[in-house]
Amino acid sequence: MDSMRGQGGIQMLLTAEQEAQHIVSSARNLKLTRLKQAKDEADKEIEDYRSRMDSLYQKQLSETSGSSGSTVKRLEEETDTKIKKLRNSASKVQSDIVGMIMKYVTTV
Repeated sequence: MDSMRGQGGIQMLLTAEQEAQHIVSSARNLKLTRLKQAKDEADKEIEDYRSRMDSLYQKQLSETSGSSGSTVKRLEEETDTKIKKLRNSASKVQSDIVGMIMKYVTTV
């Protein structure tokens, strides 16, 4: 009878060990599934962040190039204004300068 009890106890231990292996295996599978899910979520967040940063960069780039175009236009207008002022100033003193040069050339 003791041998029966011993075999029943061994059988119970084997059954308990199999249940424990099953629980550990399920836990591992659950852990792997959760890790994969977390990785997928992180990849999605990274892609969203990259997309937002890229659109922000493109927006800033277009604003910068737009202001660069307006800066070029403003500088061209300023340059044209300065050229006109210099031409007006030169035309006012042109006759005096020509007269001075003629005087120095003809006077020996």
